[in-house]
Amino acid sequence: MDRLVIRGGCRLAGEVRVSGAKNAALPAIASACLTRDPVTLRNMPSVKDVDSTILLMKHMGAKAARSRDGRTVTIDPSGLNRPDAPYDLVRKMRASSLVLGPLVARFGEADVSLPGGCAIGARPINLHLKALEAMGAEMAIEHGYVRARARRLRGARIVFDTVTVTGTENIMMAATLADGRTVIENAAREPEVCDVADLLRSMGARIDGDGTDVITVDGADVLHGTEHAIIPDRIEAGTFMTAAAITRGRVAVTNIVPAHVDAVAAKLLAAGADVKFGSNKAVVSMKRRPRGVDIMTQPFPGFPTDMQAQFMALMCTADGASVVRETIFENRFMHVQELQRMGADIQFDVNTAFVKGVKKLSGAQVMATDLRASASLILAGLAAEGETVVNRIYHLDRGYEHLENKLKALGADVKRVRR
Repeated sequence: MDRLVIRGGCRLAGEVRVSGAKNAALPAIASACLTRDPVTLRNMPSVKDVDSTILLMKHMGAKAARSRDGRTVTIDPSGLNRPDAPYDLVRKMRASSLVLGPLVARFGEADVSLPGGCAIGARPINLHLKALEAMGAEMAIEHGYVRARARRLRGARIVFDTVTVTGTENIMMAATLADGRTVIENAAREPEVCDVADLLRSMGARIDGDGTDVITVDGADVLHGTEHAIIPDRIEAGTFMTAAAITRGRVAVTNIVPAHVDAVAAKLLAAGADVKFGSNKAVVSMKRRPRGVDIMTQPFPGFPTDMQAQFMALMCTADGASVVRETIFENRFMHVQELQRMGADIQFDVNTAFVKGVKKLSGAQVMATDLRASASLILAGLAAEGETVVNRIYHLDRGYEHLENKLKALGADVKRVRR
């Protein structure tokens, strides 16, 4: 199992280009299930979750090809004839549920293994199931699979009990081929939802309200193929912005949408970093120890849960105390114990962590428990004295494209050790 070895103390400097957003790419690939025509997706990140989703599409009968540089993926779903997502293909990722709605909408049936992925807490697929039932599907869970059947989905009023990004995307996709109008209330407003809506509109879907908490979809009889560019990854952007601050360096983070990282930038500014935006970049620099800053994770446009662990690593080095409150996932503090191994002063109770900054973290052997915890430990290692070894980085490869190579290009002393 691969691991990263980091020698801390190097200030990051230079320019780094952010890849396409994994969390927009996965529903974009799933959307190809809604048509018989080719769908071409540009700015595609080269990460394991994308590879797994492409394998799933091939399993179901679609053809898929990457361009030579890997940035463009074309999916030909004309031969898609097997609407099932087996456990062996999807056991390591949560995004398997995203094919459920499109499959039952187009084929009238779907058998999808209950999803895997990071063990950061409950991601209630029951919200997806209730919504599809309201649209006329017969739903059952048998032998670890969600089984859906419907002659044709019908439009319905869907009110999500809690904000769910994948649920919003799933039902929005399903509704594009439903009979009549679907209204999704308490919808997620994340940029990734808007990107999927843009893609679906370019396929002929009729969608309004994305970016707000009420989305309206008028069903169509058929959707056609399209070309679409995936938005930049705002979490990767935030990770590099925080990396610049924790190493007291200066990094220009390019290929971003500034409005997508406003919440992270605001907290970095409060911590004492200098953040300047261009049309598609952010330049972040830090000359001193950060100040302690409180954060609370919230749905977009609030502070993203996917940046909580990385920002906590920064707060571990702060001059002062901070409070980190996690409101999205109930089990997203598994990185705390590993940061403590590096000398961090953290106490936590249920969903709140109390962080007292220390002057220096110490390199140590640590274990990555999920995707964003991996990034948190790497950032901590960049700032620590001595050598840090981050084990079990297969989580990292699910969501970051060649992170260690990008960090090395900025001056970090980091190498991958393969076992």
